Amino acid sequence: MGDAYIVGAVRTPCGRKNGRLSGWHPIDLGAFALNSLVERTGTDPDLVEDVVLGCIDQVGAQSANIARNAVLAAGWPDTVPGTTVDRQCGSSQQALHFAAQAVMSGVHDIVVAGGVESMSTVPLGGNAVAGHKAGFGVPYSPLMKERYPGVRFDQFQGAEMIAAKWGLDREQLDRFGLSSHEKAARATEEGRFEAEIVPVPGGVDGDESTMTRDEGIRYDASIEAMSQLTPLGENGVLTAATSSQISDGASAVLVCNDEGLARLDATPRARIHAMSLAATDPVVMLTAPIPATQRALERGKLSIDDIDLFEVNEAFASVPLAWLADTHADPDKLNVNGGAIALGHALGNSGTRLMTTLLHELERTGGRWGLETMCEGGGLANATVIERL
Repeated sequence: MGDAYIVGAVRTPCGRKNGRLSGWHPIDLGAFALNSLVERTGTDPDLVEDVVLGCIDQVGAQSANIARNAVLAAGWPDTVPGTTVDRQCGSSQQALHFAAQAVMSGVHDIVVAGGVESMSTVPLGGNAVAGHKAGFGVPYSPLMKERYPGVRFDQFQGAEMIAAKWGLDREQLDRFGLSSHEKAARATEEGRFEAEIVPVPGGVDGDESTMTRDEGIRYDASIEAMSQLTPLGENGVLTAATSSQISDGASAVLVCNDEGLARLDATPRARIHAMSLAATDPVVMLTAPIPATQRALERGKLSIDDIDLFEVNEAFASVPLAWLADTHADPDKLNVNGGAIALGHALGNSGTRLMTTLLHELERTGGRWGLETMCEGGGLANATVIERL
């Protein structure tokens, strides 16, 4: 079994719902990330043996294998394949795992992994709604209902259940949400994201300016303003301020083995050291990052204290806070440049967006080990450990 290396990683800024990226067709947004990646790495697209993109709501503008369509929209040779992955919020992290597995096995030498989601165009749950309206049913079968009688599979409910189980109160959650905005604002003002973000031409009609910064950060966020928000659920403790933002975005990562590095005459920036997958209770839904982290560390023969930086997706504030409580990780190493509460969570894009941020921050700080994990619908989670080279 060979090694899998990361040669390049880029991302667009995260756009707010109906914001500056909303005018981009999601296929073209994905194509933009692909072309930006090969431009920055000096890669001939003809050498890419597969493109694996994550995308959750594969309906309408994001249907019909958006990965292949992005390859074609990018102007790459029509001999370059593409396939689209749905592992819910971890879709592009799973795309990265598939790419790594392909080059480690020697099936391919050079693969691009990434993700794209335009939630302004295709809303959260758009595929389920479209299927139901078209008379194709809903994604919960009679056998599932028999196994889980009276259960409503709902991520918001799961996040509240986590808050209750781990004893997280409103003030703790609000302070975590505030810290996400404060860290993202500081990172932006200090230019920490500049190396990873590819400036995007405005996609809204009449907007000819270039977008260089994440759009959802609230530079004036305050605990006082957050405390005034109404909880998302009755008697709940989570609000819009402690939940990830609906967003648009795309990202891409170039993955090679030793043969691929030689073909590209490229220098690797990181090695994928360990990968894991976990599944837990689908009702609570969002706790699987905890066992996924433990498995990745075990497979990599590392301890939690060996890791220099963590990226744990901030789907809701309760998720990383519960993760911290159970893993005993150093909170000062977690999401040091903010997370999805401030930056946004463009669903199928987020896995490789987080990896792009993790790699660049390891390079900026000189750290060696980084770990990424994120909760996924259905009670799933991926975890990835990389070693900066």
